Amino acid sequence: MDLKEIQTLIKFISSSLVDEVSIEQKDFKINIKRNLPPVAAPITAAPQQITVSAPAPVAALPPVEAAPVTNTVELKSPMIGTFYRKSSPDKPVFVEVGDMIEKGQVICIIEAMKLFNEIEAEASGKVVKILVDDSQPVEYDQPLLLIEPV
Repeated sequence: MDLKEIQTLIKFISSSLVDEVSIEQKDFKINIKRNLPPVAAPITAAPQQITVSAPAPVAALPPVEAAPVTNTVELKSPMIGTFYRKSSPDKPVFVEVGDMIEKGQVICIIEAMKLFNEIEAEASGKVVKILVDDSQPVEYDQPLLLIEPV
């Protein structure tokens, strides 16, 4: 990674909502953090006179049902960039919902600063859901796929 690519990355971070980026390659590692000033809470004046009234009746809320517990694992993006489901427009997608994948299998490509990085599965299992659309920008640590381990 050369100085121009690092400067481009810094400009991208300063113009986006990303607070921190880490990129690690074979012989290179960079971690960029944005220093944001602390946000002060607004100061409000105390009211001069307080009036107490009866509380309004509250409607009974329906009971909240617990979401079913599923045994899924999120495969997350190791970097910021653009998510691609296939290696080129005329090639098939790497994975589909319902496919069985193996640890180390290429599941997508993330383009970062004109470098195309093959992202490999960190676990084996069945693809339950693809959370990102093709050609969509992704953030560091953003979930890309849900898999059900085998």
